[in-house]
Amino acid sequence: MAARAKLKMASPEAKSLVPFTRESLEVMEQHSAKKPSEEDKEDLKPNCDLEAGKELPFVYGNLPQAMVSEPLEDVDPYYTNKKTFIVLNKKRTIFRFNATWCTLSPFNSIRRATIKILVHPFFRLFILVSVLTDCIFMSMTDFPKWGRAFQNTLLGIYTFEILVKLIARGIWAGPFYFFGDSWNWLDFSVTLFEHISRYSPLNFISVFRIVRNLRILKIIPLNQGMKSFVAILIHCLKKLTVVVILTLFFLSVFSLIGMGLFMGNLKHKCLRWPQENETDMLNNRTGNPYYIRETENFYYLEGERYALLCGNRSDASQCPEGYVCVKAGVNPDDGYTNFDSFGWALLALFRLMTQDYPEALYHQILYASGKVYMIFFVVISFWFAFYMASLFLGLLAISYEGEKQTAAEKATVDQEFQKSLPELQEEKITAETKTIQMEMKKRSSTSMITSLDALDDATVSHKEVSELKKSRQRCPFCWYRFAKTFLIWDCSPCWLKWKEFVHRIIMDPFTDLFLTICIILNINFLALEHYPMSLETSNILSIGNVVFIGIFTTEMIFKIIAMHPYGYFQVGWNIYDSLIVFHGLAELYLTNFHGLAILRSFRVLRVFRLGRYWPTFKILMLTLCNSVVALKDLVLLLFTFMFFSAVVGLNLYGSNYRKYVCNINEDCQLPHWHMRDFLHSFLNVFRILCGEWIETLWDCFKVAGQFSCIPFYMMVILIGKLLILYLFLGLIISFSSYKPATTDENDEAKNLQRAMARIKKGINYVLSKILCKKQNVLKETMDNIRDVYVKENISDHTLSELSNTQDFLKDKEKSSGTEKNTTENESQSLIPSPSVSETVPIASEESDIENPDNKEIQSKSGDGSSKEKVKQSSSSECSTVDIVLSEEEMVYEREKPKHLRNVYERRSSSAQIGRGPKKGKIWQNIRKTCCKIVENSCFKCFIGLVTLLSTGALAFEDIYIDQRKTIKILLEYADMIFTYIFILEMLLKWMAYGFKAYFTNGWYKLDFMVVIVFCLSLIGKSREELKPLVSIKFLRGLRVLSQFEKMKVVVRALIKTTLPTLSVFLVCLMIWLAFGIIGVHLFAGKFYECIDPTSGERFPLSEVMNRSQCETLVFNESMPWENAKLNFDNVGISFLSLLQVATFNGWITIMNSAVDSTDVDMQPNFENNIYMYCYFIDFIIIGLFLPLSMLIGVIVANFHKHKIKQGGSNIFITVKQKKQYRALKKLMYEDSQKPVPLPENKFQRFIFDLVTTRVFNIIIMTLICFQAITIMIQSDEQSPKIDTALFWINSVYVMLYFGECVLKLIVFHCNYFTSGWNIFDFMVVVFSITGLFLPLMVGYYLVSPSVVQLILLARIIHILHPEKGLKLFHNLLLPLMLSLPALLNISLLIFLIMFIYAIFGMYNFAYVKKEAGIDDMSNFETFGSSMLCLFRVTVFAGWDGMLNAIFNSKWSDCDPDKINPGTQVRGDCGNPFLGIIYFVSYILLTRLIIVNMYTVVVMEFLNIASKKKAKTLSEEDFRKFFQVWKRFDPDRTQYIDSSKLSDFAAALDPPLFMAKPNKGQLVAMDLPMAVGDRIHCLDVLLALTKRVLGKDLSMEKVLSEMESGFTLANTFKITYEPITTTLKRKQEVVSATIIQRAYKSYRLRQNDKNTSDTHMIDGDREVQAIKEDSYIDKAEGVSIIQSPI
Repeated sequence: MAARAKLKMASPEAKSLVPFTRESLEVMEQHSAKKPSEEDKEDLKPNCDLEAGKELPFVYGNLPQAMVSEPLEDVDPYYTNKKTFIVLNKKRTIFRFNATWCTLSPFNSIRRATIKILVHPFFRLFILVSVLTDCIFMSMTDFPKWGRAFQNTLLGIYTFEILVKLIARGIWAGPFYFFGDSWNWLDFSVTLFEHISRYSPLNFISVFRIVRNLRILKIIPLNQGMKSFVAILIHCLKKLTVVVILTLFFLSVFSLIGMGLFMGNLKHKCLRWPQENETDMLNNRTGNPYYIRETENFYYLEGERYALLCGNRSDASQCPEGYVCVKAGVNPDDGYTNFDSFGWALLALFRLMTQDYPEALYHQILYASGKVYMIFFVVISFWFAFYMASLFLGLLAISYEGEKQTAAEKATVDQEFQKSLPELQEEKITAETKTIQMEMKKRSSTSMITSLDALDDATVSHKEVSELKKSRQRCPFCWYRFAKTFLIWDCSPCWLKWKEFVHRIIMDPFTDLFLTICIILNINFLALEHYPMSLETSNILSIGNVVFIGIFTTEMIFKIIAMHPYGYFQVGWNIYDSLIVFHGLAELYLTNFHGLAILRSFRVLRVFRLGRYWPTFKILMLTLCNSVVALKDLVLLLFTFMFFSAVVGLNLYGSNYRKYVCNINEDCQLPHWHMRDFLHSFLNVFRILCGEWIETLWDCFKVAGQFSCIPFYMMVILIGKLLILYLFLGLIISFSSYKPATTDENDEAKNLQRAMARIKKGINYVLSKILCKKQNVLKETMDNIRDVYVKENISDHTLSELSNTQDFLKDKEKSSGTEKNTTENESQSLIPSPSVSETVPIASEESDIENPDNKEIQSKSGDGSSKEKVKQSSSSECSTVDIVLSEEEMVYEREKPKHLRNVYERRSSSAQIGRGPKKGKIWQNIRKTCCKIVENSCFKCFIGLVTLLSTGALAFEDIYIDQRKTIKILLEYADMIFTYIFILEMLLKWMAYGFKAYFTNGWYKLDFMVVIVFCLSLIGKSREELKPLVSIKFLRGLRVLSQFEKMKVVVRALIKTTLPTLSVFLVCLMIWLAFGIIGVHLFAGKFYECIDPTSGERFPLSEVMNRSQCETLVFNESMPWENAKLNFDNVGISFLSLLQVATFNGWITIMNSAVDSTDVDMQPNFENNIYMYCYFIDFIIIGLFLPLSMLIGVIVANFHKHKIKQGGSNIFITVKQKKQYRALKKLMYEDSQKPVPLPENKFQRFIFDLVTTRVFNIIIMTLICFQAITIMIQSDEQSPKIDTALFWINSVYVMLYFGECVLKLIVFHCNYFTSGWNIFDFMVVVFSITGLFLPLMVGYYLVSPSVVQLILLARIIHILHPEKGLKLFHNLLLPLMLSLPALLNISLLIFLIMFIYAIFGMYNFAYVKKEAGIDDMSNFETFGSSMLCLFRVTVFAGWDGMLNAIFNSKWSDCDPDKINPGTQVRGDCGNPFLGIIYFVSYILLTRLIIVNMYTVVVMEFLNIASKKKAKTLSEEDFRKFFQVWKRFDPDRTQYIDSSKLSDFAAALDPPLFMAKPNKGQLVAMDLPMAVGDRIHCLDVLLALTKRVLGKDLSMEKVLSEMESGFTLANTFKITYEPITTTLKRKQEVVSATIIQRAYKSYRLRQNDKNTSDTHMIDGDREVQAIKEDSYIDKAEGVSIIQSPI
């Protein structure tokens, strides 16, 4: 409709601008007095292109100067009766105003003047400049002397703006009034409050500063794009309300669980137990006998600030000898980390959900409560955090897709809309010229002057169009003339010849190849820089730099000669190359100047020169630029919010950081992260948005208090994360349209291909000359074969056909090139061909089993289009080796006719059998037997069980294995048994399938590799010198992949989604390489510092200034001049440092070192180089955020592509799980509560009615909520009275739940246990009663009172009940439940990877020195501890600390000869190289898998949303239909009364739902009715389906399939003949009513005169009612015609 309206607007006669006059106002008032019809109300909608703030479309023609800033009649038909007018400024921007009510007249001179001021572009620019200037003043801590006066000036400007808007728009809250805009409300409130605080005698200074900061948000309405994004985000927030409620619900539940499990546990510390002679001393020291509060008696680990936590469980931390575990002191982190009350528990859970510093909380809970509670953290940190993030991403993705579709629809219409102006003008010009020519022929000479004038007008309009085209050029025409005159050199013939010669050289493919090699070598030279670097290496790199600059300069000069300067600088890459050349030349002369050494860092721009020859890089950069430009307003909005938050933080807490700095630091020195000034406040906000907020929040608590800091931090986290997620999704969706470069390659890339083709051709030519003799011999043999073939088949083929065999094959290979590429990729991967899943044909003689048609056998398990084909003699009588055809033989085989080939096959097979019948049959039977064995399901189950046992046995080989002799001996024997079993399996498969078939299957190759691993590990145990081979046993776990289909499916899907991203990954790696090289230039050798060995802290600059002073500063020994373990001394370690920054683990330490760095061999100084923060901010944005968007976008695109290929099903589930998926859908949608028969007893019937009512359910839900509130009000160390009260309250809850259970048992009897929810409630009641009385019998020490509360709290899950709970929660849980099969498969793969890496860690890092991230709880000594470490790495929780501990490989850090008790292994040193590979590979693998997990859930969200939007009906919709039908047809007669039809249609769920009033629509459906005015369910379903899907040719097929399916499902359906329809019945009723009323009126007129008068009045009323009914019937008839059937 909108498109048609816009096409109507395209006519220049129909659309013209009319001034707004008093007559226009009168006409509008007359129109508004008339009531518009309902059709007009429905049809008229505001035109989105004529909204206020947008530019007037060009269809309305040029804007005359007289109409600028003048009132005009509204061009939008929607506002015809709204009493509005528009005003246009010079930029054609639309401003809409009200003409009447609470405002001055539009013709008032004062209002006209204010409107002219308001709409002028300079006014908006002036206000914007004022706001930006005010923002600068807000970010200042020390104001200049004239600052106060300037602020008053700005306040006057804002006041003037408000007055102008008030007069121009009017004082009212309606549309287009001043108070109708919420931004005006904000502006007015801030200005008013500022006036009050400025001139009021009360002290409003602190509040004034905070409220004044809201002025920053005024930037948003001044930018239309930012304003629209705010509206979109507010719309998203409305959709996210349910998600926020669900998140708060889960957080509250987990907080209550945490309170029940860990309340008071974090106060448990190791206290020194006094000896007999120490009691008096301790009592005297404290002054009272409660010495446990003495902190000096706690046990502290070396270098730790807080006392060691302990627990009374066996798996908790144990105190050293002489200490006892008691509850004393305060909680860790200055008391801010605990579960002692609901508020602190909620903060701890929110911290876990956002994954901020979770490793510290893990350690504290595990130390105090035990390792078993790691399950709690796994559920919260992984599944809960993952699910909540998926919810937010899914709903935001739905919102973004909706906005994107809306914008795309507008864009398509706008394109047609904008194209209309030049087309109309050109059509107008041509029409005018034609008419003029016709008139000139007809007219006389006297009228020639008039026609010439008209012709001049036409030429003028044509000139306007040409001038419009010229105005769109980037430069004036004179510059083009200058460029063509002076920048195109074609003056001399000699010069042209030289130009042609240079052009041939510089455009030659080998020149591009040479330049590409030079760029790669230059990148290598840049990456070779390191610290410390020898003089020779430095000279080589310097000379190389000069050489490359010379090469690139020569290239630029030659290209300028070949292309002219004009042509050279028309290419963007040439401009980029010239800038690099100019930079290199400038660097050669300016490097020695002080302060210009930073120019070296710009060498990294040469890295991106590679993009010229790399099409993938070009496409990604173009996509990135387009997406950033499209989202520029969102980026500005994010920056505005960060600036606003930084200023608010500065004004709220800046003074507190100055006053109470001693609360943070003992030396009263500000830390690196604070909010004392604007820069640090902005950095703090940036850190919060990156996910690191808890430590700065603790500092804020110390200086400003808890109630002041939490609202600010929550605002920054929630709003900032929303903006970042929306921007992130926008980038991902833009990159999801990425397609690999195939055809859009530039000339340089094609030249590289040509050069490589020439090189290959030359190599082949040389090889052919060398090997010519062999080829001649082979050619002769082929000729002989072909001669024989021609003689035998001369009747079927001509000589020309046989000679063209090779050409035919080449053409065929070209045509099927894509298929070959696909199958070649499959052969190299673990993805088997779809033709064969696991088995491989064993022999041609076994055609009765594997190949009944006795056709040729071709193994396709690994390579479906292999060039090698198996002969019929491949199953030789005495060999399992398959004979392979050469290429020439394949040509011969392929070109044979099919019938001759079959004859030849029969001959060869019969001859083969005839040559050796006995031996062949024996061998054939042996192979058949082997095949039956390996294909037997019991054998497969046995091998799978053995695989699991062999893999699980690895978990027992920890550091205590030498102390467990029996287990060690059993494991050695088990290894030998497993090895023999797998060797036997491999031999059986060799005999069954043959060598070729076995080794062309990727999974069998994996099995073979694992068998080799088993053999090598056994050999390693037998000899001491080969003992390192034992450490490769961890690879045995890979065999699990090949044994279970779920694992295979996930691996195949991961390969499909990730392999195409390799080119994108290389682009991202190139970006990281650039940042790594810059980091080496900026920080190489500057992270060294002089450390005091006694305190472990850095010496102040006043004591040590450089390395020489540090080495001469000797007390007992020289002070160590140590380097940071993570630094930028070379590109390799730079990559590792950047990875830590990218994962936000250890990045604060790296940034602090960079900011404190001074120079090489100089002692660092606190924040000496504070602007180095910009390097890391740029890396997080450019090196992390954007590349991550690229990778995830491409992964999503591949996932979607392969999902479509599989028919829309999930690619991470097996075929069996697809059936489970459909069953799960049915389970989620159908009514889980089976119908219960009504009891006959009246008392039971009364109880039944009671327990099944909605009120009873609400009462139970209220009790559950009150029980949760009861737990919330608890706290640690509460009074005994509260404990007693809580005991009785819990007893009351138990009794109430027990009563509910008894009532339901009385009513439902055995049917009570048919529902899972009832069984759950029954178990809760049983366990709660047990938990209530058990502590009274065995004591509270063994059974905590909180156990009963936690058991009762389990009933809160009823809120998620699909029927009794909130349906909104059910809709949010649905995508997760439907994604569960795929998520479980992916989780199994993650667990297997964790298992393999845990075993590897046990073999290599079990004895690493315990420091940093490796301690008593997190280590690699046992399998359980290794899994804990890897879980931390999976969620990015402190893996930097573990890597730092593994970095201890020097004598100064570890002891390589340390004796480890109970084992022969010596030393506690790590292996840095192995540790880096270990952690980096694990991080990449797990992140890749987790990204696919997010993709699965989010795509399920989008899938459900798209199905809701699309006009389709699913099985769930039909199932819901029949569920509602059961309520209206309890006897299952398949019929309902027609009177119930309206209620039934209103009770349905969308899209079949029909809201009331719906009787007219139901009548219009013309449903057939049976005897008794009954309607059949199938007729209703078909009618509603037709109403949803509309009329379509495919609809008839769908409806017929539905009818046949219903008939098959309901064989007992009673056939009936419909006697009428709903429409006919309605017509009959109306007709009967009219006849009855007419007859009644006639009878009344026959009565006497007195009564006839009275009855005449009634008759009139009846006639009036008849008219009204007839009018209603007519309206219903119209609705019948218009209703969508």
